[in-house]
Amino acid sequence: MRALAAYLRPYRKESILAPLFKLLEALFDLLVPLVVARMINAGGGRTVYLCFAGLIAMAAVGLGCSVLAQYFAAKASVGFSGALRQALFDHIQSLSYTELDRLGSDTLITRLSDDINQVQNGLNLGLRLLLRSPFIVLGAMVMAFTIDFRSALVFAVTIPVLFAVVFGIMLISIPLFGKVQAGLDRVTAETRENLTGVRVIRAFCREEQSVSDFEASNRALTKLNLFVGRISALMNPLTYVLINLGAVALIRVAAGQVDLGVFQQGEVVALYNYMLQIIVELIKLASLIITLNKSLACAKRTSAILGIQPDMEYPSASVLPQAEIGKAPWKAPAVEFRNVSFTYEGAGAPSLSSVSFSAEEGQTVGIIGGTGSGKSTLVHLIPRFYDSTGGEVLLHGQPIRSFSKEELCRNIGVVPQKAVLFKGSIRENLLWGNQDATDEDLWQALAMAQAKEVVEGKEGRLDFLLEQNGRNLSGGQKQRLTIARALVKKPEILILDDSSSALDFATDAALRSAIHGLGGGVTTFLVSQRIACIRQ
Repeated sequence: MRALAAYLRPYRKESILAPLFKLLEALFDLLVPLVVARMINAGGGRTVYLCFAGLIAMAAVGLGCSVLAQYFAAKASVGFSGALRQALFDHIQSLSYTELDRLGSDTLITRLSDDINQVQNGLNLGLRLLLRSPFIVLGAMVMAFTIDFRSALVFAVTIPVLFAVVFGIMLISIPLFGKVQAGLDRVTAETRENLTGVRVIRAFCREEQSVSDFEASNRALTKLNLFVGRISALMNPLTYVLINLGAVALIRVAAGQVDLGVFQQGEVVALYNYMLQIIVELIKLASLIITLNKSLACAKRTSAILGIQPDMEYPSASVLPQAEIGKAPWKAPAVEFRNVSFTYEGAGAPSLSSVSFSAEEGQTVGIIGGTGSGKSTLVHLIPRFYDSTGGEVLLHGQPIRSFSKEELCRNIGVVPQKAVLFKGSIRENLLWGNQDATDEDLWQALAMAQAKEVVEGKEGRLDFLLEQNGRNLSGGQKQRLTIARALVKKPEILILDDSSSALDFATDAALRSAIHGLGGGVTTFLVSQRIACIRQ
């Protein structure tokens, strides 16, 4: 939790001013019953008009303080949540594939969206009300003692009992709100799976089963929410009962004091108004505590993600100068595996065992095997998406762990098994490979990837806008554009991870021929399930 406080430091001034202006507003609220009591006791005349004018002035100043408090609280909470969301996103980007596999994208999406929204809402309300409500409650008790000691004893008994009820319910509900957010993760996962796989679901007529599964997850979340809601709902009736009992006791004691002539009717009204203020503030406090409980549970979940340390460390600079990579006197292979083994976290058996081979500069290496044989796992170790659990992977004779992240990204081009394009123009997607590439470079890469005719057939050509995940393209068109994106980089090592599965044989043959003619010492890895793809 302390880690999250760092993102609030730039808004220290706002975090102080917001509750300060709320306390000023609360101070004027505490003075109102005394002014009303004086008006009642005066019975008429100039005093009543002066008191009325004072009430109007206090209302105006109080309104101004309230507006300023809201402004500063909103500025602090929105700024804090924006910085936290950015930091969380940046941290997620630094996590390795192993950690992302373990956490799951559904959990991370919930943390970035709903959890941080809950934290923002809790901080906003906390800055405005967390000090104001206790200040009003305790202040009302102090003001009651200034009016009559005996009557104020009712406040002294009622308020501690109320706080005990409020904090008791809070301690019970905080852990439950954490379980609610975990249930929301499961519902998010179910939703994401159904939406991304909607075509498969319809192809196999599994709509009813999908609806049934979602209903089960949703029902479980609803049941848990209802249980927590019932506990939280106890707060209002319990506080109402205690406050009304206190009000009855107060009026009885105060009425006796009036009969004895100890004080006037105005003081009784003031005492009752203070009791009403306590009722209102405790209702606010009860609602605030429910919100804060949710916020604290979400803050812990967010902090837990930020607390995960990436299990991969990269040196700040490569041990091998860029000018020396792949050149004399360095005669080592471009890629070398020495007795490499790899096991996924939680897997019962290794995916790779004692793999050793070397690929010389400019060679093309074909990798073929059955589904689940570890083809993708093998090539994922080259750009260091995962670290081997045994043995060593070397680039140009140097351990892969000695290369900086930027060095690996610059020199290794990867076309993943699943073609992923982003919303934007074709040009913007291709420039991911090289931000400084010219249009000539882009067209050259498109021609090699057999995607030139695809782009030329689109309105606007390179400026043609792709929808999210490139859904306005066919599978083959997406694959060719992702290959072009990797070729724009002009990498020293090119990895094609079964990236031509949606292409017809003629286009695939033309693509392989173009890649074979790359030259320039490009070492290529072709992963495929087709023998024809790697026959050469």
